Amino acid sequence: MSNLFNLGRRGLSAAQMGLNVTGHNITNVNTPGFSRQQALVSTTRAQGTSAGWVGTGLQTDSVRRIYDNFLTGQVNSSTTNQAATSTYANQMSRVNNLMADRTVGVAPALSAFFEGVNAVASQPAEPAARQELLGRAQSLATQITNTNQFLQDQRESLNQQIETTVRQVNSLASRVNEINQQIQTARATVYGQPPNDLLDQRDQLITELNELVGVTVVEQGDRFNLAVGNGQTLLSGTQVYELQAVRSAADPSRLAVAYTTASGASVELADNVIQGGQLGGLLHYRSDVLDPTQNELGRLALGLGLAFNAQHAQGGTLSGQAGGEFFNLGPSPRVAISNQRNDNPAGVSISYSMAPEAAGELTLSDYEVSFASGEFTVTRLSDGQTFQPTPANNLDGFAVDGIVFEAPSATPAEGDRFLVQPVRHAARDFGVSIQNPADIAASVYDAADPTVGGSANGENALALAQLQTSKFLAGGTMSTTEAFSQLVNNVGVKAQAANTQLAAQTTLQQQAFQAQQGVSGVNLNEEYINLDFYLQQYNASARLIDVGNSLFDTLLGLAR
Repeated sequence: MSNLFNLGRRGLSAAQMGLNVTGHNITNVNTPGFSRQQALVSTTRAQGTSAGWVGTGLQTDSVRRIYDNFLTGQVNSSTTNQAATSTYANQMSRVNNLMADRTVGVAPALSAFFEGVNAVASQPAEPAARQELLGRAQSLATQITNTNQFLQDQRESLNQQIETTVRQVNSLASRVNEINQQIQTARATVYGQPPNDLLDQRDQLITELNELVGVTVVEQGDRFNLAVGNGQTLLSGTQVYELQAVRSAADPSRLAVAYTTASGASVELADNVIQGGQLGGLLHYRSDVLDPTQNELGRLALGLGLAFNAQHAQGGTLSGQAGGEFFNLGPSPRVAISNQRNDNPAGVSISYSMAPEAAGELTLSDYEVSFASGEFTVTRLSDGQTFQPTPANNLDGFAVDGIVFEAPSATPAEGDRFLVQPVRHAARDFGVSIQNPADIAASVYDAADPTVGGSANGENALALAQLQTSKFLAGGTMSTTEAFSQLVNNVGVKAQAANTQLAAQTTLQQQAFQAQQGVSGVNLNEEYINLDFYLQQYNASARLIDVGNSLFDTLLGLAR
């Protein structure tokens, strides 16, 4: 009789465990990161009798998490790529929408401005035409500065997003560290059994981390160690090495990501080191789109201003004076950005060459001036080409790509560096210098005889109008209209490529997730069948106990 009781009792226990596990699966069907579980059973040791070995039932050995490490890795990899692409594309769309609008903005303002120049060339003495030109010039300047301000607002928004994302990364890394310790404690407490729900929670945190930044996971026993970038440690053992959003040493206007070393020091990372996730997408957008777009706009404004001012200076005003500066190009000289690690606060400054070809020499690149072993070196950052003045210890008047460098009044310290952004903020400072329409130098000008020409001709205005189609930018390969069209086209091509890549990455992410869910996800139909199966097992086991009771009662009756 006792064996029947034991068989029934053990069957009830196993069925109850199965029902509990199945119910747990059903209630967590929509829980993010949950992996379905399964009760694992085995037969208990048989009992030897003269008639042979008789089974004693079954026991529940463990509750297994249905999990595939490879598929989970595929989900994390596709998640971080999709998040990076999505962030990049979303940021990209804002710039593309601004540049692609042909009804307002720089393109129509540029066209209207040169229409005004042509009108003055046709009627150089007409006050209304001159006033209209000044109005259109101001409108052009406003559109250029507004566009630049939009890009600058994007830059400030990026800084805020980078700071927020870094805080979120650190928070999740700390949470992973906490669950690491909980997993170790739980496994040690319950006879080495895996704490499945905690394991799921940790995997879900890793997925969420990958949405923020690409993370490398290294398993060490029951612990996950984490790294980002090129192997920079984020979590090792029980220590979280937090990322930081810091002001870049080279350019304090931008936030860079830094990691913390074991000694507690902060080391700034280049933007291209951080890959994947929202953080990687933000940094990629800044270096791949925002920086070059703002530089292109700045070069257009600066190149137009330099060329227009140079031609305007060759003409004469209504009062017979030589033409002055038509466009205001901002402060001159411009001060380079001194690296925060420099020992000497002395600065480097730049001005722009007034040579006729200067506008065409301007590039889209930033430059770095370094001082080492008593020599100056100028590096064009876009291609890494270096230039040195002659003699190398004297930077004064050294020209590169239409930029004239000036040395500081005090000699820099060994290893000092300076960042030069010759066109980055040119659009911000672009304005109209002339206030009086009579000061427009539409006529020819002869210094020996200022009365020559006067208001009777618009020869210089005609020369100014020709700048609309004259190829004086980018080494004499583009006009102002073509330069802006190229800017719009570059942004549009990148936006289209980003959207195409986003669609592909989203599909890959969905496929990886579906494959993982095909193994680990909860199938309600399957769980309903399991419920019925365990219910029948429970009822049958209970019936065994009833039979045992009946037999026992019968034996007692016989004994009486």
